[in-house]
Amino acid sequence: MKKKEHQEELEQQKPVENSSVTDEVQDESSGTPATDETEEDAVQRLEREKAELEEKNKELHNQYLLARADHENYRKHMIKEKQEAFDYANANLLSDLLESLDNFDRALDAAATATDVASVVEGVKMIKNQLVSMLENKYNLAGYGEKGDAFDPNIHEAIGSTTGPVAEPVCSEVYLKGYKLKERVIRYAKVMVQKPDGSVAADDAAENPGDKAE
Repeated sequence: MKKKEHQEELEQQKPVENSSVTDEVQDESSGTPATDETEEDAVQRLEREKAELEEKNKELHNQYLLARADHENYRKHMIKEKQEAFDYANANLLSDLLESLDNFDRALDAAATATDVASVVEGVKMIKNQLVSMLENKYNLAGYGEKGDAFDPNIHEAIGSTTGPVAEPVCSEVYLKGYKLKERVIRYAKVMVQKPDGSVAADDAAENPGDKAE
């Protein structure tokens, strides 16, 4: 009895197994699944990607050319501005000097018919003082170099020397004043230097700092 029941169970399972095998055969015979890419599709995809890359490359190249042109224009603009700044760097100074030139013209006109020389001299002195004040206050130009100043090779140019009763070298004569623009020397003062002859000690000079070379 059990043998017969077992045989019936086997017969019932056979159609199911055959059906499964048949389905697998059908799946294999259907070819490449729909989700797989065909060779033709791959070629088309690569061609699209190539076209996109070429377009992107063209865009980047145009951006590079534009950036290069902008840089060249900027460089030319900066060169032009630098040249203009160099050409007209002294425009403000020259404009301020025009007033002094006008005053000198007036002084010369007045001197031509003046009977009082002292008034002409005073006029010239006034023009000079106005000019010096403008250069000092507006352009930080300062003159230096007075008889009796301590000699400093950093700001004085010695054109000769003598010896005398001094403890340290001093400017005994000033032939040409020096000028500084802020802290920079733009013209050295030309001076005659008086060197110590040994008659005055440094201690004596320290006790009498107000003494000047005669």
